[in-house]
Amino acid sequence: MKNIFEKNSTDELIERIQKLTPETQRIWGKMDVAQMLAHCSVAYESALENKHPNAKGLKKWLLVLFVKPMIVGDKPYKHNSPTSPEFKIVDAKEFEQERKRLIAYMRKTQELGADYFDGKMSNSFGKLTQSEWSKLFYKHLDHHLNQFGV
Repeated sequence: MKNIFEKNSTDELIERIQKLTPETQRIWGKMDVAQMLAHCSVAYESALENKHPNAKGLKKWLLVLFVKPMIVGDKPYKHNSPTSPEFKIVDAKEFEQERKRLIAYMRKTQELGADYFDGKMSNSFGKLTQSEWSKLFYKHLDHHLNQFGV
């Protein structure tokens, strides 16, 4: 799996994002392309802006035990995997604004570097290593870019 903290991996993902247009159609799923871009920003918002609440109690325990291995493991996500309600984007979004916002988050992550993320708390999964953060970011983006054929 590629490392999101390596510039060439981030640049490759950005090139794929740049191939999208407002008319790009999904291969599976329910979101349109602008909603997908907004959805992909949620992981960055959680890590960089603390915009989303921390999971607590039983929900956190279940997330750590059952969901975390899928999110930060080596296997790709399955098509039509369920999305946590907090991360669903159902309202209309403006394509170019969402594309610019996602790319800005990706560049900020690249600038902060792997050491910044090593041991950083995730709202859902507790402390993650830099490798786990890389997999979380990369797998999620790769999954959704594949969803839209880029």
